[in-house]
Amino acid sequence: MRTRLLPLLIVLMAGVLLALGFPLGAGIAAVQQQRVVVDRIDDTARFAALAQFVTTRQFGPAGEADERLTTLRSELARYEDLYDIRVGVFYRDGRAMAVAPAGWSVPPEGEGRQAFQEALAGRRSHDPGQVLPWRGGRLAVASPVIRDGDVVAVVVTESPTGKLRSRILHSWLLLAAGETAAMLLAVGAAFRLTGWVLRPVRTLDVAAHGIATGALNSRVAVSSGPPELRRLARSFNEMADNVEEVLEQQRAFVADASHQLRNPLAALLLRIELLALDLPDGHEEIASVRTEGKRLARVLDDLLDLALAEHAESDLQLTDIAEIVTDRVGSWSPVADREQVTLTYSGPVAVTGWADPIALSSALDAVVDNALKFTPAHARVEVTVEVGGDSICITVADGGPGLTEDELNRIGDRFWRSNRHQNVSGSGLGLSISRALLAAGGATLSYAPNEPNGLRATIAVPRDGAGDTGGRKGQPGGRVRA
Repeated sequence: MRTRLLPLLIVLMAGVLLALGFPLGAGIAAVQQQRVVVDRIDDTARFAALAQFVTTRQFGPAGEADERLTTLRSELARYEDLYDIRVGVFYRDGRAMAVAPAGWSVPPEGEGRQAFQEALAGRRSHDPGQVLPWRGGRLAVASPVIRDGDVVAVVVTESPTGKLRSRILHSWLLLAAGETAAMLLAVGAAFRLTGWVLRPVRTLDVAAHGIATGALNSRVAVSSGPPELRRLARSFNEMADNVEEVLEQQRAFVADASHQLRNPLAALLLRIELLALDLPDGHEEIASVRTEGKRLARVLDDLLDLALAEHAESDLQLTDIAEIVTDRVGSWSPVADREQVTLTYSGPVAVTGWADPIALSSALDAVVDNALKFTPAHARVEVTVEVGGDSICITVADGGPGLTEDELNRIGDRFWRSNRHQNVSGSGLGLSISRALLAAGGATLSYAPNEPNGLRATIAVPRDGAGDTGGRKGQPGGRVRA
């Protein structure tokens, strides 16, 4: 869920930062340029004030006019030399009154010409277009020189934009660095936020998986996360308590019923045997009743074993898996010889894993017994042990008729037996007992077709206790903290 939630938060935060960054960058550039424009306006206003007193001979003595013109030209030259800004005072017809540098004239077109025309109309020129770091040019600002209410000349300045563009670029780089830092902080905050929000979800997932695999005492410690998830965790704990209580009652009922029925059944079988003494040998009805009675006794024993297997604690320890498998193969070899089935073992001489030796032996007995039951004479049952990754796989492959895909999905269910194998003895609980015994120790039992025919049963035993999730004896289990 984090992989879906985190990118969404990052995209939203990036969108917010960009939505704020672009207007802020544009505002910074506009402020930087406006400062330059205001300075140029002040400069042109000062030069316009000096130019007001520079007149031709018709407005005053020639000597005085020449002196003021010389002063104006000196000021313009000093200004241009100091700031590298072109400046000039031009008559209405475009003739230069005083310019710096010498020979500079009103631009024939562009912003300089437009500013000149606007100043002739008696108003200050409009603000020039926004200067950008990647676009050069000059800033043109013009102010009218007014004498007796009439515009007699125009002061024009053209400023280079190199320094302005450098300042704008520097401000943008600082802004980008700030936004990058903010984005990194936001990503870190998003990681912590999603972790805080999803930690109870992950904890619930672990606890739910533990209950699904048999660790019914798995609970969630309600200590962090949003209030809604904490309420969900409390509800989950209440549900788990109720499920565990119901299953415990069910197991107790099965165990008690199986135990209580064994004594009346034993008495009934004894009476059947006494009754058989008064009947001829080979009586079919008595033989049928005796067979069904024994079958019922076997079912009750298996039910009691299943209830105990689901409730028993697993005594996990470092075990030589190969030794247990070779021992059980040796024990079943006489049965295989009687059924004219070849029972073989292949695998390492010694390999260790974490398992309950008694539970593993019992489960392996049930699997091998099942394989021998359904394997015809002169066929093979192969038992192999392989080490793969973090588990040890014990595979029992038989040469029997095998199961269909639908039957493979149901194998291991309580009391389930294939319709094609109803004539084979058994209660349909052996593999269920095996699965319960293995699950208590973190092992698994799975089935697959065996090519070209038959069934492959695979027991996977953890090598390092990583599958130790049952919460039973020798296992961590229990309450999961957020």
